[in-house]
Amino acid sequence: MRSFKPNHRSILVGLILGAIAGIASHEIADRSQVFSGWLTFTTDTIAYPIGQIFLRLLFLVVVPLVFASLAAGVARLGDLSKLGRIGVRTLAFFLLTTSFSVVLGLGAMDLFRPGSGFNPETRTELMETFAQDSAKLVEKATAQEVETTIMRVNQILDMFLPRNIIGAITQMQMLPLIVFGILFGIALSVQSPRRRDEMTTWLDTISDAMVTIVGFAMRIAPYAVFCLIFVVMSKFGAQLLVKLSFYVLIVIGCYLIQLFVLYPILLRTVVKRNPIDFLRRSIPIMVTAFSTSSSNATLPTSIQVSQQDLGIRPTVAGFVLPLGATINMNGTALFEGCVVLFVAQVFGIELSFAKQVLVLVLCVVSSIGVAGVPGGSLPLLMIVMAQVEVPAAGIAIVLGVDRLLDMGRTVVNVMGDIVTAAYIESAEQRADLRAELRQN
Repeated sequence: MRSFKPNHRSILVGLILGAIAGIASHEIADRSQVFSGWLTFTTDTIAYPIGQIFLRLLFLVVVPLVFASLAAGVARLGDLSKLGRIGVRTLAFFLLTTSFSVVLGLGAMDLFRPGSGFNPETRTELMETFAQDSAKLVEKATAQEVETTIMRVNQILDMFLPRNIIGAITQMQMLPLIVFGILFGIALSVQSPRRRDEMTTWLDTISDAMVTIVGFAMRIAPYAVFCLIFVVMSKFGAQLLVKLSFYVLIVIGCYLIQLFVLYPILLRTVVKRNPIDFLRRSIPIMVTAFSTSSSNATLPTSIQVSQQDLGIRPTVAGFVLPLGATINMNGTALFEGCVVLFVAQVFGIELSFAKQVLVLVLCVVSSIGVAGVPGGSLPLLMIVMAQVEVPAAGIAIVLGVDRLLDMGRTVVNVMGDIVTAAYIESAEQRADLRAELRQN
């Protein structure tokens, strides 16, 4: 597989400079109408297109890369019992880390209560400012509601086994693609060795070609990341962060605990890896996740780095990472729990312990299959809010800072997948060693 080694320090510099330039531009635009017009022209015609070229190059390779990696990984496992063992371990680890994330978010909100005593005038201003965005999300959430059991069954079946796989893929629905990739890999595993090897060679070639395209994208990454962050920060500036600073700091604090406390503990105790070295080698993944706010867009980098720098075999990376990018959303589940309690506190609604347990379950369930694109969790989050009688329209209060928090939760999501892949790799190494000892 062809290697690409972009300068991730330059990407970090681009990210920081983009944030500074965006905030400064927003403040100047508030004081100068002429500069405001120039800023709009710059963001719309220069910064936005450059950022989108980078993002779209990454999204472009997601579907063929996920299918090729997953199908080849499953086919190479050969023994279906081995696939079942890896699958069970993977899902159990996903569930463990996601549940911890929600508990962490709920506990932090209960402890610090950032929504209690929230300024009513600020609440009204935020509700009015983001009313249009909130209405669009309500429409999406309403479209996902069903009235009968048959409709619910069909909705679940469409999530995994749609009638038109091509139609599902064009809508970037990753669960059907993953199911198809696994089934295709299983079908290959029972073919003759010659035919299986021929097909996996083709799949490997597709994967390598997609990674090469990612290499092209990474060459413009420092400039694209600058533009992506600049567009976001120039739109909202620092003023909105000040209004919601306590809430934002708590959520970011939870992200940091997940990243630098939970994951290192799991790496040290379960995976038996050096957490500092592991996280250092994962910096390219974290930077890409933060700048794109998309698990899907980060997937090519995740697969490349996990195989080349983290020592995770292709069969494990090809199975765990595409699956995790779709159903393992630790950061999303954490964020959802925080938002539900924060909005409830803002409106003076006290959620009982039983309702918070319900929020825990709903956040874990709703995070599965969330679209791995910026803001993909918000419509499902509104459904969770409605289930515990928290005003769904209240999500408008946090929409202004969602892009910033989306960057952070994407990092948590993606690193959860990487840690899980490392755990599966460690477990498979131990299983291989035991098998070798039995043979001897």
